[in-house]
Amino acid sequence: MTLPVERRNAVLNAEQFLRDLMDPKATPRVPLAVRQRAWRCLKHFPSKYDMEMASEQAPAVFGEWKK
Repeated sequence: MTLPVERRNAVLNAEQFLRDLMDPKATPRVPLAVRQRAWRCLKHFPSKYDMEMASEQAPAVFGEWKK
């Protein structure tokens, strides 16, 4: 069973992973096509604000968001 905090952390970790894929210093030798795909994924990725709203509107899904 996945806990709400684990679900929220998965979203935040996925965001960081995609940002790292876009950064040649963090991930050298990644093909341009992969960097572009990461950018397309992040283009509409939930922001911190979106995650806070999700936490308020659906705490059972993403848990309490500590401010």
